[in-house]
This record gives sequence, C-alpha cells and structure tokens, in this order.
Amino acid sequence: MIFWLTAIGLAGLATALVGLALLRGEQDAEASTDADSDVRVYRDQLAEVERDVDRGVLTRDEAARVRVEVSRRLLEADRAARARRAAGTAPRWLTLTAAVAVALAVIGGGLALYMRLGAPGYPDLPLRERIAQAEQAREARPSQEDAETRAAGGVAALPRPEVDPAFLDMMDELRAALETRTDDVQGFRLLARNEAGLGNFAAAADAQERVIELEGADARASAYNDLAEYMVLAAGGYVSPEAEQALTRALQLDPRSGRARYYLGLMQAQVGRPDLAFRIWRGLLEEGPETAPWIEPVRAQIGQLAQLAGVRYDPPAPARGPSAADVEAAGQMSIEERGEMIRGMVSGLAERLASEGGPPEDWARLVGAYGVLGETGRARAIWEEAQQVFAGSPEAVETIRAAARQAGVAE
Repeated sequence: MIFWLTAIGLAGLATALVGLALLRGEQDAEASTDADSDVRVYRDQLAEVERDVDRGVLTRDEAARVRVEVSRRLLEADRAARARRAAGTAPRWLTLTAAVAVALAVIGGGLALYMRLGAPGYPDLPLRERIAQAEQAREARPSQEDAETRAAGGVAALPRPEVDPAFLDMMDELRAALETRTDDVQGFRLLARNEAGLGNFAAAADAQERVIELEGADARASAYNDLAEYMVLAAGGYVSPEAEQALTRALQLDPRSGRARYYLGLMQAQVGRPDLAFRIWRGLLEEGPETAPWIEPVRAQIGQLAQLAGVRYDPPAPARGPSAADVEAAGQMSIEERGEMIRGMVSGLAERLASEGGPPEDWARLVGAYGVLGETGRARAIWEEAQQVFAGSPEAVETIRAAARQAGVAE
C-alpha cells in the first residue's frame, strides 16, 4: 500500500507541475514581453529627455523633436513585442489538450509499464527483510539425505555411463575388500574416485568421508573439495548444509580454492543472495585461468546473476596464454622455431604475472615454458617466487611444483 501511495503521489505531482507550466504559458509570455529590452530602453530615453530640459542640455524645441522620434520608436518596439507574444502563445484549447495528454502519458503509461515489468500484488519487501528471509532459507534448507532422496531417479539424476562388466566385477571386489580393511586410506581414495566415475556420487561421498577421517589433520583442501563436489552431484546440483561445511573447511585450508568458491557462490544463489554469489563468481572469473573447470559455467551465468544483484557488469574477455598443448607442440619444432614461438607467448605472460599476479595455473605455465626454452635459471627463480606468493595455499604450490619438476628445478 505504501508503494502505491508513493507512486500515485509522485505521478500526480509530476503531472501537476507539467500542467501548471503549460497553463501559465500565457502569463510567462506576457511577462517576457513586458520585459522586452527595446521597449525598456525607449521608455528610459523619454524620461531622460525631461531631465535634459531641466538641466538646460536641450531646449524646449529640441526636446519636442527628440520626444516625437523616441515615441515613434517606442510604438514600433511595442507592436513588435506584442506580435512576438501572440505568435508564441498557443490557443487555450490546445494547451488544455496537451495538459490532459501529459497526465494520461505519465499516469497511464507508468501504470502500464509497471503491469508489464513490475509485480502487482507483491507485498513490500525491504532489503533488510529480504536478507533475513535469505538467511532463514539457508538455515532451513533440506539436508544432504533429503536432497539425495529427491534427486534419486528424478529429473536431476545424471545418466549412468556404460561400463565394462569386468570393471564392475573389480569394483565389487574392491568394495568387499574395504569392508575388512577399514584403515586402507589409499583403497578408499580409489573407491571414491571410481564410484564417482560410475555415477554413484552418494557412495563416492561416503568413501571420501572415510578418506578424510583416516587422514585426520593431514587432510588437504582438495579432499574436502572432492567430498563437497560428490555431495553436490549426488543431490542433483544442490549445495546442502553438509556440503557447505566441507567447502568452508576447504577454504580454511586454502582460501584461494577455486572449486570451493564456485560451489559456495552457487549456494548463495540458491538461497536468494545473488549479491554475494556475484561477488564470489566475479572474483573467480577475473582471476582465471580460462582453463579452470568452473570458468565456463560462471561465464554462462554471471550476466543473469549480475542483473539479479542489481549490478551492470561486462565480463572480461577470455585470457590467453601458452597452454600445455602449445608447449608440447613446441617440443616437436626445431630449436629456432621453438624458441621464437615460446618466447613470444612467454613474454606477455611473464609481464602480466609480474605486474598483476595471477592464479597458480599461470605460474605453472610460465615455469614449464622456461623449462622448454632451457632457461632453468629463470624457471627456478619463478618457482621460488611462486612458493612465496602462494605460501598459504599448499594446493596451489603443488600445482606449480608439478611444472617445476618437469622443468628440472624442483624435486
């Protein structure tokens, strides 16, 4: 009700102001004509003639001749001013018609636009209340078990891959073996990966939970990310409270974890906080790398998410740099060709990392590229710098370490 009263009041005020301006056009034109500069000048000149006679500047005869000439000019200026006023004043019936048309356009057009784009009948929902409702929805959302029950066999269920029967027999043996070897952490890792490969995401999540339990304090962020991802897939894309707990733990271990941030952004979008989801996904998209698995879904959805968040946003163009395929292809070239190709790609990447920084994958590419070029000194310097940059992210360091090993500058 408050919205309608405010909207009607503002529309009425705008209409009244425009109509008043139209209806007062004649008075404004009259005031403008009376203030015509030529008329004012000639009137002042007539008054000045009398003063000149009193001061003895003009004789009576001279004053009479001047007075006649100024009066003639005054009459001509007054006629011209009245003609301009008459030409600039519209007929009264036309003025009234324009005022009515403006009223219909402002009130009727605004109402029609709201009926098309607005939400008639929707109650007032201040920002504070919307945030509170989103928090309630987050706290009251279904558990992992409930979500898996809904997703099982429903439209959210993913198609099962075709598998060699021999592999299925091996999986049965692995499951049976782990029933007695309950402390075999490597066995449970293998079970989790293969259950996920078969599309048994709930079973994969159970196996991954056992992996984390066995690893204890040594469990890395990647282990919690795997657990959360299996849970989300088992729930048909829904981020449950249990999955959120795993993601939160992953971020505690690695604040730069891309997978954890992606799924937490998805969770915020699901509970009605597009503003927080946009903030998270924007960071992911702008940090890259373009080859990260979450970049494509983020890029596809961030435009709509920005609209829901009330933000105008133009996603950055896909970043380019030397890929693993580029480096591998360079290995098949001659020394001269390989050096020319890779140096052209590496120079831009090195400058960007030096000035702006970048994700661990880009640092790994740079180390690998220097290794292909045979510039082990530079590769080692980049590897040592990367260890300092990503000191708080063991997972990122491991990503770069793999490239450093290939370059021969790390064990």
